[in-house]
Amino acid sequence: MIILTPDDVKQRFGRFFSKKFLVMVDEKTGFAEILEQCHARGTIEWDAMNRSRAGGAVIACSVEGNMMTIRAHLGSHAINFGPASETIGGQALEAVEVKDDEVVTTWAGIAGAGVGIAACLPQAPGVIRAEYPSEDDLKIGGARTNHVRIVTPQYEKVCFGIDDTDTKQEGATWVTALKCAEACTIEGVEFLGMRLIQLNPEVPHKTTNCVSSALNFASRPGSIGPLCEFVRSFIDEHTFSEDTGIAFVRGIGTVENSSMHEALKTEIVTLDHAEREARRLGVEFLDRNGRKGRIGALGAVLWGNRGIEAAGLYGEHL
Repeated sequence: MIILTPDDVKQRFGRFFSKKFLVMVDEKTGFAEILEQCHARGTIEWDAMNRSRAGGAVIACSVEGNMMTIRAHLGSHAINFGPASETIGGQALEAVEVKDDEVVTTWAGIAGAGVGIAACLPQAPGVIRAEYPSEDDLKIGGARTNHVRIVTPQYEKVCFGIDDTDTKQEGATWVTALKCAEACTIEGVEFLGMRLIQLNPEVPHKTTNCVSSALNFASRPGSIGPLCEFVRSFIDEHTFSEDTGIAFVRGIGTVENSSMHEALKTEIVTLDHAEREARRLGVEFLDRNGRKGRIGALGAVLWGNRGIEAAGLYGEHL
């Protein structure tokens, strides 16, 4: 086996195009989420289509601009490049495995796709080292097949839902939430993005739009506690309302099985109902108020990873 650091890979092949490579795992649900960013959208789209076709550990791929998100199974899985692999190439994720506080992803690529997994991904920011089974796997280009194991730090995915930080006179929850995310400098924490969630606009007790905010982070396991305390303290300090709610959930796919996804956009949900559903799903409330903001905060974590439809009325699609 040949082991190379990202700097070693750059020295051997030159600088390539990966701008981010981050792996989050949830051993309880058996899922992983891999984030990749490239300089160009075209390569990301091609990789997403090829990895979906090859199967292996991949469940689904989604693309936003030059960023790809892969939902994957933990463990090792058989891949299938298909009958045309020798003529069109192929790229596959074979395995995602947790080793102590590291995550090992195992890749195979044919032809130009082999260059991507052998020379491009291993030098991405976030990679610790790359392990190549043999010298042949370091020969890139042409019609060759390449294999590599890419080792990264173990991260978990966490989502915060925030609502009712404003009043009819002042404030905006999305502004407070985004300022909170930008102010976070905790080591071992990376801000992934925020989402605005349109809830039922017919709710009688609201400011104007009935919109809550979700913040997604990747966190090293030891940094989750400090992150929760930071978010709670920041929101407490900057809220204008006494009804503020802060919900928190960790993991991948932990809140997907809930009937309240629809209800929070179409019905009048009570605080008692929201708190019961949160307990069932393992969602925690970090606020100390116990007021109506918890309803929207729950809605934010339920919709915080469900795509652009979170921003619309129920049933709306672009």
